[in-house]
Amino acid sequence: MYTGNIDEIGLIESADGDRVVVRAAKSSGRLVPGGSLSVAGVCVTAERLDQDLVTASVSTETRRRSTFDDVLVPGRRVNLETPLAVGDPLDGHLVQGHVDAVGKIVGVDDLGAGRRLWIRPPARFVPLVTPKGSIAVDGVSLTVAEVIKDRFSVALIPSTLAETTLSDLAVGDRVNLESDLVARLAGDRAATAGARVAGAVSALGWAGHVSGRIGVEKVVRQLAAGGAVVVWDGDREVEGDVIFAGAELRPAAFTFLLTEVYGYPCVPCAPEVLERLEIPALPGRGDRQGTAFHAPVDLASVDHSPATGTGVSAAERAATVRRLARPDARPAEFTSPGHVIPVAARPGLLAERAGHTESTVALCRAAGLAPVGVCCEVMNTDGTMADAADLEASALRWGLPMIDVRDLRTFL
Repeated sequence: MYTGNIDEIGLIESADGDRVVVRAAKSSGRLVPGGSLSVAGVCVTAERLDQDLVTASVSTETRRRSTFDDVLVPGRRVNLETPLAVGDPLDGHLVQGHVDAVGKIVGVDDLGAGRRLWIRPPARFVPLVTPKGSIAVDGVSLTVAEVIKDRFSVALIPSTLAETTLSDLAVGDRVNLESDLVARLAGDRAATAGARVAGAVSALGWAGHVSGRIGVEKVVRQLAAGGAVVVWDGDREVEGDVIFAGAELRPAAFTFLLTEVYGYPCVPCAPEVLERLEIPALPGRGDRQGTAFHAPVDLASVDHSPATGTGVSAAERAATVRRLARPDARPAEFTSPGHVIPVAARPGLLAERAGHTESTVALCRAAGLAPVGVCCEVMNTDGTMADAADLEASALRWGLPMIDVRDLRTFL
């Protein structure tokens, strides 16, 4: 257990895979092998102590659900705190070093000698943030100044800026967030409802715009873990889509597309899948972007047992998509017309056409999954299509990573 009062600013000496070495001149003297240390708000176990160097292991789960992929860079400054001992004063608030969410800095306001940070967390986390309540940001105990819709602010006094790494933060940086322990134990009902929405789509701890090779790796891992990703096409369509892999698609994912994303869900498939299942192309040239629509289908039978229902429910549509993704699926298992709309990707994928159809199939393949997925354009509640700013706001609200088609085309 910690207080969120930082003991010192440490330095990442080295980081190799799942092991990190931190230079901690003050903290190392209070540690013993097997003891815990809060590093940028994340509790790790000290495995080895060598003068002022602390060696700890970092699990894959910790990297996924925190900013450690950004933090574990040699030379990076990090907030350090050793755990509470009997008799220590409790000057901050109770902090466990368990990251609840990763937020994004969306505003930095200079206030004379102080500073105000605006942080946008995932939607599931917002109900846990209370004005004048406590929150830990990268391990630092702070008081929430105000909460406005999808973001909150914290005020940093000069001593906090001088004694922590929060002075290094800029717009676009990601931070580890931990809610107040008392509020979390209270089990706020609104937080539970928010978690249900996010749980349908967000598998890992990344949210907001990511880029480059590392960004592509993150969205691939998100898709492989069963979550959704947001792909922005700023060149051709000037629209963004939410994308799921089809192999393990859940009914809750389809419900999310219909009730939160509002677009037109389609099922991009590798062309050989549609050829094997004898699903024909629709006549005509397709839409203005050359999308290769095929005959809509429903699931007719599974394992020789007739399907029931109309085929339009979220559960039935998800089942149809999952069956399309099965390598042992057969033409007789589908009936047409139906309520699931397959679209064919170009054989050369993104090298041939940089569209959402090709992005979906390329991402599924990169994740080691069947080349069948679901994509759906993000539409605003007023019926207009989401632009880049709308899209990133939605991605953060849903707790999803967002990447540009250009990055996918470059690194996939």
